[in-house]
Amino acid sequence: MANTEGMAPDASPQDTDPRAVHPAPPLLLRFSPPALLAVALVLAGATAAFIGMSGADWWALGALAAAALVLQLWWDRTARARPGPHAASATYYALRSALGFGLAWINPFCAFYAAVGCFDVERLVPRRWIPLGLLATAVTIAGAQIGGMPPGSMTRWVFYGLLVAVNTGVFLTVRHDAEKEEHRTRERVETIRELERALTENAALHDQLLLQAREAGIAEERRRLAAEIHDTVAQDLTGVISQLQVVTDSREPDTVRVHAERALQLARHSLGEARRAVVNLAPVALAEDDLPEALRKTVARWSERTGVQAEFTLTGTAEPQHDEVRATLLRIAAESLSNAARHAKATRVGVTLTYLGQEVVLDVRDDGHGFDPSAPPERGTGTGTGSGFGLAGMRARAERLAGELTVESEPGLGTVVSACVPSVPYER
Repeated sequence: MANTEGMAPDASPQDTDPRAVHPAPPLLLRFSPPALLAVALVLAGATAAFIGMSGADWWALGALAAAALVLQLWWDRTARARPGPHAASATYYALRSALGFGLAWINPFCAFYAAVGCFDVERLVPRRWIPLGLLATAVTIAGAQIGGMPPGSMTRWVFYGLLVAVNTGVFLTVRHDAEKEEHRTRERVETIRELERALTENAALHDQLLLQAREAGIAEERRRLAAEIHDTVAQDLTGVISQLQVVTDSREPDTVRVHAERALQLARHSLGEARRAVVNLAPVALAEDDLPEALRKTVARWSERTGVQAEFTLTGTAEPQHDEVRATLLRIAAESLSNAARHAKATRVGVTLTYLGQEVVLDVRDDGHGFDPSAPPERGTGTGTGSGFGLAGMRARAERLAGELTVESEPGLGTVVSACVPSVPYER
């Protein structure tokens, strides 16, 4: 396997050799050659009498072992700067294979040192030369398998050739399977990265859509309030001006009194409309209390005013919410309570506020008459749009915050109004 040590800081596995996906263990790659060389020398000493090694063989064996050790020390220093595969690493692999062949020629048990070529060939040899590197390793191992080099007869040469072919085929098959597994691993890694990118993009898109929904809700609320002010306060003030103009132009006391009273009535009505608009902008109940406390007081005042038993329940850990979230849920609760008193004729009402981490849910339940939600709403009822707010108005308010409002009801079985909006924490 290729090692990723020495990779540039901004490089990625896709930008480097595909074998870098799973770097081989550094300890195995670094210490296998000297460790197997030591094993080979120990076995050579133990089998010297059996093999029939002479003094010259021992000198040659020692020289080759020293050369192998020097070669390993050189490569350990070179590999720190250039892990491979490149020309230097391929040269190291070729020299090590030659030394391994020479050691195995003297004593076939020294082929253990040459066997390390099966482990790190991909790390040291360029891709197109890997089969040749495995062939060099197979040549040495096959020589040990026939009892030592050179083969003493034509039959042994034939068996030697067959063993070289079989070993090379086994090495190539194992390498092919390893490459397939690495390819599958690369695909899994790339799939995970694509999923991470997609999740990041979706999260950013969700945040953007939520922001746009809030901005659209604010703009729509401004248009609604502007229309209400134009249709109420502005028109009343126009009427006041008209009545005062009549007063200033008239000299008859009766006429002045009549028009002055009309102007006063219009001014009072305009003041009431202005106050209502201010309440819509910032509910009075939220001026000093947080949302749970404001809902608790609203439910208590409603119960005291109507005589209907009502209770408020808080579930989850309350968190400060954005003003739009607090105002929307409070208005939906107030309208739901109003509908329960005016239209449902309920005798018991329960209001529950639930914090679910990413969402805030408001549920208003009553045991009133109920109705069929699929039936067309009657104009002027609390379940339609003709009541000023109604279910359509509550649903619109929830949707302005990218939330939703659901209604569950059946004739004679009461009604449940549930509003779910995203949690938008806001530190005041």
